[in-house]
Amino acid sequence: MINENKKVAIVTGATRGIGYAITQRFLAAGISVAVCGRNQELLDKFDHPQVLAVNVDVSESEGVDNLTKQVLGRWGRIDIVVNNAGITRDSLLMRMSNEDWDRVLEVNLSGAFYLCRSVIRPMMKQKSGRIVNISSVIGVMGNAGQINYAASKAGLIGLTKSLAKEVASRGILVNAVAPGYIDTDMTQELDEKQRELITRHIPLGKTGSVDDVAETVYFLVSDANQYITGQTIHVDGGLVI
Repeated sequence: MINENKKVAIVTGATRGIGYAITQRFLAAGISVAVCGRNQELLDKFDHPQVLAVNVDVSESEGVDNLTKQVLGRWGRIDIVVNNAGITRDSLLMRMSNEDWDRVLEVNLSGAFYLCRSVIRPMMKQKSGRIVNISSVIGVMGNAGQINYAASKAGLIGLTKSLAKEVASRGILVNAVAPGYIDTDMTQELDEKQRELITRHIPLGKTGSVDDVAETVYFLVSDANQYITGQTIHVDGGLVI
């Protein structure tokens, strides 16, 4: 295992699913983690000396800036950021309200923008850093009834490419990970027929696990990655080929 001791990470949407798995992977590698979410009950369950649990709404720039200050105040550096916070408010376009469009874009896309902007200055001073934005295959191939979600996740890919070009000269690598159908609380609720319909379109013939995503993210932020930036890595069993 790569020794990541003394590195500091921020993971948004860290209280469940993919974000939780990423957090656990980082902690196992000795990385200190600021775990972010909006469910205080779930945040309170983090009991680890290397964890700073922060209740923050990433769609509010002041709260995000305060998060960065807390992390720097405790550990004095920020090496890794994973923008994982995301929501869905599904509806067909002709029925979608302004509120549902705005809220999904605010959390999924503006939230990542606010955090990237907040941490980039200390990373540039360090002349090192790793940022991973959690996009989705939906942002690549689209999906009926998820225009707001697809737009937000496609926007993350554009943000990733542009920021990667801006900060490469400072030793900062910026990438995106686009999960496909991953076993989470939401997919566990699908019945056998629904799961069969989904897996029929996946070349590997199965859904993925949160650990599949976490391991990919860990590689991208670890010292093993020295030359990959501006890329979108699909963790989807071959769904988008």
